[in-house]
Amino acid sequence: MKRFTVCCFSNPIHKNKNHNPDKKLRNSMEISRNDNGEVRVARHAKQNNNNNVTPVIGSDRTNVIVNHDFSLGTHSWHPNCCEASIVTADSGIPHGVLDPSKYGSYVVVNNRKETWQGLEQDITSRVKPCSLYKVTATVAVSGPVQGLEEVMATLKLENQQSPTNYQFIAKTCVFKEKWVRLEGMFSLPSLPERVVFYLEGPSPGIDLLIQSVTIHLESDPELERREAVTVEDENLVVNPNFEDGLNNWSGRSCKIVCHDSMADGKIVPQSGKAFAAATERTQSWNGIQQEITGKVERKRVYEATAVVRIYGNNVTSATVQATLWVQNPNQRDQYIGIANVQATDKEWIQCKGKFLLNGSASRVVIYIEGPPPGTDILLNSLTVKHAEKIPPSPRPAIENPAFGVNILTNSQLTDGTTNGWFPLGNCTLSVAEGSPRILPPLARDSLGPHEPLSGRYMLVTNRTQTWMGPAQMITDKLKLFLTYQISVWVKLGSGINSPQNVNVALGIDSQWVNGGQVEINDDKWHEIGGSFRVEKQPSKALVYIQGPSSGVDLMVAGLQIFPVDRLARIKHLRRQSDKIRRSDVILKFSGVDASKLSGATVKIRQTRNSFPVGTCISRSSIDNEDFVDFFLKNFNWAVFGNELKWYWTEPEQGKLNYQDADDMLNLCSSNNIETRGHCIFWEVQATVQQWIQNMNQNDLNTAVQNRLTGLLNRYKGKFKHYDVNNEMLHGSFYQDKLGKDIRVNMFKTAHQLDPSATLFVNDYHIEDGCDPKSCPEKYIEHILDLQEKGAPVGGIGIQGHIDSPVGPIVCSALDRLGILGLPIWFTELDVSSINEHIRGDDLEVMMWEAFGHPAVEGIMLWGFWELFMSRDNSHLVNAEGDVNEAGKRLLAVKKDWLSHANGHIDQNGAFAFRGYHGNYAVEVITSSSQKVLKTFVVEKGDSAQVITVDLQGL
Repeated sequence: MKRFTVCCFSNPIHKNKNHNPDKKLRNSMEISRNDNGEVRVARHAKQNNNNNVTPVIGSDRTNVIVNHDFSLGTHSWHPNCCEASIVTADSGIPHGVLDPSKYGSYVVVNNRKETWQGLEQDITSRVKPCSLYKVTATVAVSGPVQGLEEVMATLKLENQQSPTNYQFIAKTCVFKEKWVRLEGMFSLPSLPERVVFYLEGPSPGIDLLIQSVTIHLESDPELERREAVTVEDENLVVNPNFEDGLNNWSGRSCKIVCHDSMADGKIVPQSGKAFAAATERTQSWNGIQQEITGKVERKRVYEATAVVRIYGNNVTSATVQATLWVQNPNQRDQYIGIANVQATDKEWIQCKGKFLLNGSASRVVIYIEGPPPGTDILLNSLTVKHAEKIPPSPRPAIENPAFGVNILTNSQLTDGTTNGWFPLGNCTLSVAEGSPRILPPLARDSLGPHEPLSGRYMLVTNRTQTWMGPAQMITDKLKLFLTYQISVWVKLGSGINSPQNVNVALGIDSQWVNGGQVEINDDKWHEIGGSFRVEKQPSKALVYIQGPSSGVDLMVAGLQIFPVDRLARIKHLRRQSDKIRRSDVILKFSGVDASKLSGATVKIRQTRNSFPVGTCISRSSIDNEDFVDFFLKNFNWAVFGNELKWYWTEPEQGKLNYQDADDMLNLCSSNNIETRGHCIFWEVQATVQQWIQNMNQNDLNTAVQNRLTGLLNRYKGKFKHYDVNNEMLHGSFYQDKLGKDIRVNMFKTAHQLDPSATLFVNDYHIEDGCDPKSCPEKYIEHILDLQEKGAPVGGIGIQGHIDSPVGPIVCSALDRLGILGLPIWFTELDVSSINEHIRGDDLEVMMWEAFGHPAVEGIMLWGFWELFMSRDNSHLVNAEGDVNEAGKRLLAVKKDWLSHANGHIDQNGAFAFRGYHGNYAVEVITSSSQKVLKTFVVEKGDSAQVITVDLQGL
């Protein structure tokens, strides 16, 4: 999202050896305009373009700052490597400073050689952790000022056993000899040994003038919990219905106006007596906003509801979005999309969604944005309340599921007619002979031995639209929450001169559901395999076959739709997993006389399975200690959702941001979590920054090489995998701009820069049969083409964003890809269902399909925490930390993948068992009750393993 900025023309800030070398200062600030037309400059401060800034005066016992107005001279204040003196009406007026007789006394900080030099005060004993403080300072500059100068408020946090940290609070821009108020907030998650507040920032040689400083406690969570009565349904928004005009509201870089009606009375409030309009918008992010700093608690879920519509600029429909802007104490900005809705100029509509803050926030602003510039946003009301916890739905009761039974009528056309079928559109249906008599392979894998098909097929002619084909109503035959598999033979008539897509589709009320697709470019019979599930009772449901161009005849044979038995499939996968993920193990105990060990009790417990199970994480999520706790306990790999992508690390040309990725990598490496690098490039044009899209070929090629060099050199040896060019089957931006060789060159260069990393291709809809662009055959062809041209492709990534998974369909894709001999990973696995139990069923199926296939070497979930998932109804842990039924299934499956054994050491000093590969602990207890605990590892392998355990000292 683009932001309108104004530059501050101060000199670069240099730091001495005692100053934090990693502290970043930004030379741009956001401008916004409130309802009175006042311009607000900087992220925390309001700049007034006159000299009439009212200072904070008088004694204030609640002020953290001692001698806040310098009435006691410089008592409690200390100049940092510079000089400070008090200017009063009695002391005379030094040249080039403000008249104290007009503005009162103030301090002048001079002889400044560095920008970080200023005035400081130790506030350690007067601040508390987890409380929110507001800083207000009245400042100015004097001396050889050229244009604008920056003044900043900063905290220095000191601990003897760790490096000094610096926490940015606020900054503002000031003109020469004009008082400006600097405002900001801060919170300390924990209290260091020493906390020093200081003001800094103008260029060397510029004097810093300070009239007063206050730090007030805004909120104290401990006090609030002890004294306040929490009202769960209290609205955090002040004046939510504009009953008090525009008080507490402001425009986000635009004008806002309050109305009781508009458009000659055609637009009136849906509720209440007034509404607001954000007008004169020049950017899509312009809108109406309210600050809710200090009201939002971290790790608590809130629900925001806005009643909105649009007006003007000949726009009748546009997306309106509720967004949260959060700035943390370290000056990191975060934009949280709460909800969006397609609003119109005809009626009010509700925009409703939830949000959660993982970490501490210095500022929190909620605002409404989205429509094109020139279009007004109308807001009737806005509420932000603590979200009500919704109890989980019980497991659906499904009576007589009839697994494997076809729900369709006259699928075999046994009477030679099309009874039960009807033509969709004005095409013609007839019956012919000559189709395959065997079940399609995917159905055969699910159904096992089955009677042969009839050999009859439906011939569809006179097709004048692509959607025309045979159809059948199935409304009364579907059962909610059952997963159905689709299987059919299809063939096209002669005369096709280009590849044609054929699709089994379902019309569930007004929704189109993809039941599987295939691309045909010959005169052979092809199988379509797919799946679907219905979770809300439809008023109308039909299945139909569609897709080829108009005029192309379509042949359909043996269409079957049947529910699949998940438990039977998992039982099969357990047996399969035992063959490929377990080994026979013989423990040979040494170091002790065999007679002493004979008959001793052995207790074996597996502590960790070596099969990788990882998850996607984000920078904001690791600020939540509950998230981190679940992550570290249950996963051994990680991938970053966005923070390594090019659009994140370099949103604007030359402005690099690796700090987020560094923070996440540090967390993982310090906890022995392996990481995947996702991704170096992304081939889909919509994901490419505009500045890259605007480049000519030579500049783009240089930018690509710089991206490779910068990323791979910085993180050499730190990421085990890289997705080199994401989704090449679905996009071609770099190939179109730089030629076909660019993809191969990306792989080659990446390998040269970091030979230790395995380089992956990565794409979606590989495993579910619903996308001809990325069917296994197309993926294989793509990989072989890269390899033949010299690309060192080392792994196959299957994203795994899947709905209603069916084991044999997934397994078939894995089998076909497995012939390449490359490791296969599910790289972005998630499943979705409104019912947590069904969601858990789907996750269990996918985990066992991966674990039970010899070509698969790891699983990465695409997240697990509510509100931080890319798909609705896919989370495993609720936003406030409760593990739901799907999450419990994850933990249960991982527990199933741990082996245990108990018994006695035989007369040869050995103990045999069969266990999954991974880490183990063994406890030996002798007849005399002596105990010893040892660890060992069962490595991957087909043959029996003999492992020696030394018990010396028992």
